Amino acid sequence: MSKQEEKKLFIETLGCQMNDTDSQHIIAELKEHKNYTTTTNMEDSDLIIINTCSVREKPVQKLFSEIGQFNKKKKANAKIGVCGCTASHLGEDIMKRAPYVDFVLGARNISKIKDVIEKKGAVEIDIDYDDSTYQFAQSGTSLYKTSVNISIGCDKECTYCIVPATRGDEISIPLEMIVQQVQKDALNGAKEVTLLGQNVNSYGRRFSDGREKTNFTKLLQEVSKVEGIERIRFTSPHPLHMDDEFIEEFAKNPKISKCIHMPLQSGSTSILKAMKRGYTKEWFLNRTKKIRDLVPEVRITTDIIVAFPGETQEDFEDTIDVINQVKFDQIFNFKYSPRPNTQALALEDLEIADDIGSARLTEVIELHKLHQSELMYSNIGKTVSVLFESLKPNGEVSGFTDNYCQVFVKGSDELLGEIVNVKITDATRTALKGEVIN
Repeated sequence: MSKQEEKKLFIETLGCQMNDTDSQHIIAELKEHKNYTTTTNMEDSDLIIINTCSVREKPVQKLFSEIGQFNKKKKANAKIGVCGCTASHLGEDIMKRAPYVDFVLGARNISKIKDVIEKKGAVEIDIDYDDSTYQFAQSGTSLYKTSVNISIGCDKECTYCIVPATRGDEISIPLEMIVQQVQKDALNGAKEVTLLGQNVNSYGRRFSDGREKTNFTKLLQEVSKVEGIERIRFTSPHPLHMDDEFIEEFAKNPKISKCIHMPLQSGSTSILKAMKRGYTKEWFLNRTKKIRDLVPEVRITTDIIVAFPGETQEDFEDTIDVINQVKFDQIFNFKYSPRPNTQALALEDLEIADDIGSARLTEVIELHKLHQSELMYSNIGKTVSVLFESLKPNGEVSGFTDNYCQVFVKGSDELLGEIVNVKITDATRTALKGEVIN
């Protein structure tokens, strides 16, 4: 195609890291097959896509606000598409509420993007659709880091979560496809890879081609053999599946980043049972202790939901107890909000008063701030290795340590893509400052 025939794509991504990767797939597919190039100017674009999240209520509200604004400002004949998890669960209702939307594409159907953009009124939201062996076009959007999906869907039945209703049953992507993708990214300069899935450590339980089962530990071992890849991250593992083999591989494999996300959700065993999480408070504490014993420098992050229906003050105190024992490096805090197509909707009579929920959320946030400050300031004087990845306007360069702590130093673009030693000289609750050691 000639340069004049190029079309412009504006894409906005809401939600999780898997959505970010799905957006990169959309960009790559449309670039290769439909000659689209991305733009940051929505008003100049020929195609506007919102890749949505529906885990919490606000992103859904934001969707309709955003597409309304886009419709007012877009140029004539520009198309609007809605993709992702909200597309999966709202489907045709999106077009009923916003008839100017041209197509709706669910989270399980991303590989169909090059076809649906040509079909006015298309709604593709099949959560049983299997594109686990589809070879997406190469995006090549990051110089130093890449992310690779290792599975699609989720087999868990957490009662608060809409994801199984929007992404379908879990299917693992063939191991050799994952390794091949990582190899391609490494040849393009990537030094770090993040493996993505709803529950990464249940990887290998089911493949669409009926091959033998494997496990996440085996996948980690194979990815770590890829030449050029120096750091491996993954998100999110499930505490239930953190067996000793997995933890020991995490501890001993030098390529695996020593930062692990362990979604607690609640410290109360009774609430965990109501959430259908499959583990107890004691199991979670046992797993975190084993990890810290083997990897003293590990950073542990988590998700916590307060005011789940039926949560008593005693239940909440159990959550506070776990926070005090583990001292998480980062907590993503949420107050429970009912979501459509979830089992927890049946617990409406047990919902916690909004003021109580807000007070509990504030208590968690304030406690975590104390721990976070203590943990971050303890880094002052240490020497850490940092992969630098972005240039800041104030003459600084930022990057991340092996255990995923952000670091800023004075420097130039010569540091970008390099892993160098830095002595930490100062800290805030969320980042570190230091000096490069020559």
